Amino acid sequence: MRESMFTIFALCIVLNGNLLKAQDSLVKFIHDEALSPDEYIIEKFRTNDVVLLGEHHLIKQNLLFVQDLIPKLYKHGIRIMGMEFGAQEVQDKLDSLVNAPEYDQDLAQEIMFTYNCTWGYQEYVDIYKAAWRLNRSLPPDAPKFRILNLSYIFRWDNFTPGPRNPENVAAVFTRGTVDKFRAEIIEQEVLQKGEKALALVGTTHAFTKYGSPYFKYNGDNFCDYDHDWLGGRLYRKYPGRVFNIMLHQAFNKREGDSYTQISPLEGLLEKIMALNRNKPVGFDLMDSPMGRQPDPSIYSTCYKDFTLGRLFDGYIFLKPLSQLEGCTPIKGFVNEQNIEEALRQFPDPDWHAPVKYLEDMVRFIEENPRTMISGYNSL
Repeated sequence: MRESMFTIFALCIVLNGNLLKAQDSLVKFIHDEALSPDEYIIEKFRTNDVVLLGEHHLIKQNLLFVQDLIPKLYKHGIRIMGMEFGAQEVQDKLDSLVNAPEYDQDLAQEIMFTYNCTWGYQEYVDIYKAAWRLNRSLPPDAPKFRILNLSYIFRWDNFTPGPRNPENVAAVFTRGTVDKFRAEIIEQEVLQKGEKALALVGTTHAFTKYGSPYFKYNGDNFCDYDHDWLGGRLYRKYPGRVFNIMLHQAFNKREGDSYTQISPLEGLLEKIMALNRNKPVGFDLMDSPMGRQPDPSIYSTCYKDFTLGRLFDGYIFLKPLSQLEGCTPIKGFVNEQNIEEALRQFPDPDWHAPVKYLEDMVRFIEENPRTMISGYNSL
């Protein structure tokens, strides 16, 4: 009995020693190889024309980082930033806004409202202002920085309640598959013109090599994989010119019939960042020690021996999850003058509780950021 206990004790010492050694190597990797987040993004443009920045929507620190990044991008020859939240139909208004002698906050809100009547958040709209401020500082004959709207106006007033099918979805998305449209915009306005662009999009839209899994009755292991996100479409056509980076965010993990939020790598990534004094950093996942770490989140579904590096090429850490905040709702974004239009165009109505009055809409906009990062403070 005593020998057995001694063996177990010795094994624990060995395992703990190996764990500490592995953590030390990851800390050394971050210390030696990581760059500041802005330097990391700019470095990736040396060998790529499009960098996709995948965000968990409505996190304030991410948007403040992007605002501050705009003049640094311009300094290094990157003069375009694409945004998921913007309609091509009002691109001319946006071009006019960021090049106007005076900044027009009302027009900025109108541009955002036209695309999504619930996206009334100051940090997103202030990206326009950051571009305007930069352009006002440039000589009159200098090329200007451009915010490129990557989407179009969806017709939610045409939505038919019930199970989604090709007919009722096509009635909403009248200009075709959203990520196909976005890929074509980037191709036409960036890649074919010899430009470079940073594109801020939701995490899944930034997938390039990773295919998001879904159940398929006749698929191998009953799985199939969606490679038709924005990033996947661009990467297939322009390999070697597209790089994707994930902004730090919580992952989901399936537990029975429900999902819970977890920290990436089950907390290991944040532990390494804490040992690095939580300094903001950008680092490679592809072919790196951090990218080779196993991750059990829902992203691993249908994958054997899944690691973080299969998900994205790079990663940016700004703050621990517990310190991230939701975006700031704009007071009066939806008001008595535009509430009828907002009710007609309320997006994804079958995903939310009914919204029938101005008070409901205001409450939805105010609560949405809190809901999106509801579990972050406990991670």
